[in-house]
Amino acid sequence: MANHNTTIHAHWSSRITFILAATGSAVGLGNIWKFPYITGENGGGAFVLIYLLSVAIIGIPIIMAETMLGRRGQMNPIATMEHLAKEAKVTKLWGYLGWMGVLAGFIILSFYSVIAGKTIAYALKIMTGFLSQLNTDMVEHAVMSLNDSIFALTLWHTVFISVTMYIVARGINEGIEQAVKFLMPGLFLILLILVAYAMTTDSFGTGISFMFNFDLDSVTGTTFLLAMGQAFFTLSLGMGAIMVYGSYLPKDISIGQTALVIAITDTAVAILAGVAIFPIVFANAFEPSMGPDLIFKTLPMAFSHMFAGNLFGLMFFVLLIFAALSSSISLIEPAVSYVVEKYEISRQNACIIAGALTWALGMGTVFSTNIWVDATIFDKTFFEVLEFISANVLLPLGGILMAVFAGWVMTLESTAEEFEVSKESFLFKLWRILVRYVAPAAVTIVLIAGLF
Repeated sequence: MANHNTTIHAHWSSRITFILAATGSAVGLGNIWKFPYITGENGGGAFVLIYLLSVAIIGIPIIMAETMLGRRGQMNPIATMEHLAKEAKVTKLWGYLGWMGVLAGFIILSFYSVIAGKTIAYALKIMTGFLSQLNTDMVEHAVMSLNDSIFALTLWHTVFISVTMYIVARGINEGIEQAVKFLMPGLFLILLILVAYAMTTDSFGTGISFMFNFDLDSVTGTTFLLAMGQAFFTLSLGMGAIMVYGSYLPKDISIGQTALVIAITDTAVAILAGVAIFPIVFANAFEPSMGPDLIFKTLPMAFSHMFAGNLFGLMFFVLLIFAALSSSISLIEPAVSYVVEKYEISRQNACIIAGALTWALGMGTVFSTNIWVDATIFDKTFFEVLEFISANVLLPLGGILMAVFAGWVMTLESTAEEFEVSKESFLFKLWRILVRYVAPAAVTIVLIAGLF
């Protein structure tokens, strides 16, 4: 039976805008610092192959499932799961899966905003000549000063949340679409310019070798675990963002083809980031590192030793801001759409409510680097607790349950109808096998590893 669910949603104006938005959701700070480093440390080209396989058997099946659930339900994640559970004649408790996604996005944005705020602070520092004659003591002082300053962290956290909520408040077509049409091409342009510059350095070959040297001796069980985890987390799965974006997807757009393009584009950004970053790091005789040290310590030092370092350093931090913004709007959209549809209030007022709550929770992360630095729960700061709950529990559990619902709970007829394919199609049968057995099993391994 065809799905006749009604919606107050707008729809993406074209397939390309959905791809830009979903890719923007997937492309975040982790693509810039994490993927290149773990690639270089875990077998180079061998890791890339394992990662691509993981994307094929985990990432693409689940992104197809989450998009399909969203388009089938045509509402916010909570209402969508309640509606689809009713349609499948199963318990309404499946609605809690929608709640998990909304909660995960809300929590992640609360601390993501603080980190993104730091990139704004650094971009402004660079505009004032911060990178000129920078030394190790100066960069350490800059990082410590920023972390110790409640005022500065609060200011830039507030700015980032405000910009995010302004974009989301303008709606799908006038807000999110227009933002991603600017942010994503801008991100790619800056990234390609940085790659072009990296190619002019003497250490371009060293950087490429670090990332792509095919080293089977470095491949261990941990390598496979890292690849599976990265394939899942990099595509923003399990938190309702892709589901709510899917609810805005017109019926005449192929979910499978679109999911493939998103996965390829996201991977390309991560690889290009490494190609841009590591030749610059090696050219200036610095050690590659992972996480905040790479972004806020190693790279500023490297840029300070480069020709036109202030210019390229500024471009890099603008790149980070673009990546963070494109992700942040998708993190809060599930919560905003829920408030709009549940309480029938304006999108602007929903954004004020969601933004204020997110900002308030984010202040816990602000305090985690200074006045609350010694206040721990199970040896974790407030920020680390939020990160653990969202990344190690809510996201993988959400991904598993979405795959189970799409593969086991929804009827064969419903899923085939939404994908607009024959039940006998080879690709549809392959997707069913992956989403029912392979992807849930792989993400369960990631979940268990993250917990223990």
